[in-house]
Amino acid sequence: MKKCFDSLAACAAVFMLFAACTTTHEAAAQAAKPVQINQEKTVQQPEKKEKAAVANTAAGTVPENVVFAQKLNSALQSGTPDKALALFDTMSDSLKGDKDLQILKASLLVSAGRLGEARALGQNLLAADADNLEVLELNAMIAKSSGDAASQSEYIRKILAISPYDAEANIELAQGEMLKHNYKNALSYYQKSLVKDPGNETGLAGLGQSAYYLDQIDDARAAFQKILDEDSHNPVALAYMGKLEAENENYKKALDYINQAIMYDGRNYDFYLDLGTYSRNCGKYADAEAAWSKAITLDPGYFLAYAYRAGLYDEQDKYVQALADYKKVVETNPGYYFAYESLGMLAWHEHDYEESRRAFELARSINADNVSYVLMIAADYLKQGKKVECKTFLNPIMRKMDRTSIEYAVVRLYYEGGGVNAENDTILRVKKEDNRNKRGKLMYYLGLFYEIKGSNQLAVDFYTDVVQMNSPMFFEYRLAEWEIKK
Repeated sequence: MKKCFDSLAACAAVFMLFAACTTTHEAAAQAAKPVQINQEKTVQQPEKKEKAAVANTAAGTVPENVVFAQKLNSALQSGTPDKALALFDTMSDSLKGDKDLQILKASLLVSAGRLGEARALGQNLLAADADNLEVLELNAMIAKSSGDAASQSEYIRKILAISPYDAEANIELAQGEMLKHNYKNALSYYQKSLVKDPGNETGLAGLGQSAYYLDQIDDARAAFQKILDEDSHNPVALAYMGKLEAENENYKKALDYINQAIMYDGRNYDFYLDLGTYSRNCGKYADAEAAWSKAITLDPGYFLAYAYRAGLYDEQDKYVQALADYKKVVETNPGYYFAYESLGMLAWHEHDYEESRRAFELARSINADNVSYVLMIAADYLKQGKKVECKTFLNPIMRKMDRTSIEYAVVRLYYEGGGVNAENDTILRVKKEDNRNKRGKLMYYLGLFYEIKGSNQLAVDFYTDVVQMNSPMFFEYRLAEWEIKK
């Protein structure tokens, strides 16, 4: 159901299978199968078929279609799909009607990007044999490669009407459900895909993945172990076995598995994310940094490794490096909300109030009701000496706030610049606040208010009160710690 020939190596493996069989039917069936999760694995043949092929060759009875397939294999190994396709112009009349060779030709046309020709050939085969599963699978694959989802779905429906447990059709439906995070439906389709083909690696891997996301750990482990029993070098199965160990906090075993996975697939971005996570949980910070740095070199345009590494740097008080990584996070994924708050905090720590303000503005664009973001933006303006801009920013916000609320009272101090009565009243209300987290947050903003005014001792008093709460459930706690450490 997938594009059959994702690489010349995959093509060559398919034709090696063809040459080892006594009919072309088995080769065509293999060509219609999706690429397995370990695409670099060479297709292994049953020993008796290999011996039969050798015996036939020695006896001079190699079928003409097998000879032709061997030529295709040689062309693929030494050239491109187009070079192999050129051989079809030289085939004998007796082979031109060979349905299985025509299926292989259509698959090669897809691999070569010649979708129009592939579609025409697929339709011709369908007109001649509308209920042939291989032909239906071929047309479904062509439809998918062409972006024709409606036709692909129709072909899959026809396949399942003939063979409800067809492996490739069920796998295709399962993969669609996985993309929609409908893991329960995906699991059901993967289970059906394995009824007639219990050793299908793609089906087993999908079953394992969907079971993992459904927290059915034993089923996931059994599926991946079954893959490893047949192919101990399968990197995806090894990586997921690592995830399963990590679920039980067995990070040393998880490291063993992910290092094996990387041994067999050293350019997989996700593997290095996991390697970094397990290393960090083992206290191996340098190894974690190296793993996430490697992921970044593999795909510098993806945000997640930057986010992980930024958190590591932040944890180690490497604020400049953390700030640089958080900037890359929002550059590569502007929708990653969690980075904005951290970016704003670290920019504040580095006295980059313009960058801090932009970050908190982005955070507020996603969570407009968070008064912390409002107050940090106001403080950034005031730190830059932009009192007019601060008032312009706060004015429309204050109009929508409940004027009896304690949050309004604190925001008003930043808007008006205080006053003895207003300050005393607000301090008293904050100290009487029952909600511990709210009281801690607002105590920080009282300290910050006095710091900006130049009343440093008062500021330190409030910051100290916040730190003594020993309750880092809000980001202002860290800001207060930083101020105390100055």
